[in-house]
Amino acid sequence: MGLLDSKVVLVTGGTSGIGRATALLAAREGAKVAFTGRNTVAGAQVAAEIAEAGGEALFIEADLNDIAVAQSMVTQTVAHFGALDGAFNNAGFSRGGLLETLDEALWDSLMDTNTKSAFFCLKAQAAQMKQQGGGAIVFNGSVIAQIAFPGTSIYSASKGAIVSLARAAAVELGPFGIRVNSVNPSITRTPMTQAKITADDAGNDSHPFGKGIPLGRLADAEEIASVVIFLLSDMASYVTGHALTVDGGQSAC
Repeated sequence: MGLLDSKVVLVTGGTSGIGRATALLAAREGAKVAFTGRNTVAGAQVAAEIAEAGGEALFIEADLNDIAVAQSMVTQTVAHFGALDGAFNNAGFSRGGLLETLDEALWDSLMDTNTKSAFFCLKAQAAQMKQQGGGAIVFNGSVIAQIAFPGTSIYSASKGAIVSLARAAAVELGPFGIRVNSVNPSITRTPMTQAKITADDAGNDSHPFGKGIPLGRLADAEEIASVVIFLLSDMASYVTGHALTVDGGQSAC
């Protein structure tokens, strides 16, 4: 038996990186998986990979900056699979620079994609889960919500807001049997981070924001996905309102 047997799980940003790894692992753990993305080719590839392994998948092309699209995503998932038991709000991106180089356009873009769209998803998911009598929601935060690096001010603000949103939602939705948590990764090897990953003097992967990690390496997307699966599963049935840091010990330094 898998950790998510008989559950329906929705993953936003499921065509690449941590989202893709989570969609694939959720299917291997027995879930029926709906996932969103903007890249239809990548979406078809992930859906095919799940199907070839014997799972069930639904790809939904979606730009979640529109609240109507976020609601439609949930409606399509329920229409296809009959329920919504778990959701991983993962869609987002990272961009930065020193304060004097930043402008309103980047602020709006990051906050809309990383924070506002996650709020839209939460509203739609929570409404469905209330009708069903419970569920589990996980947000993709970041260790940068807890520690700081130069050039990350807007991204840090967007992820700090996500952690606070998850905590507040957990308090509000707990009486309805809905658990809400966030996972806070450090630098993870994904297509989004690959451009800044180089080899250090010892030949290990290095990243400007990956310094001082006690485990001495960057995370793989599957390592973050495994924590998300735990939080969505019944093994975490008494865990809510928590920001689970998955950073190789970086924030402990």
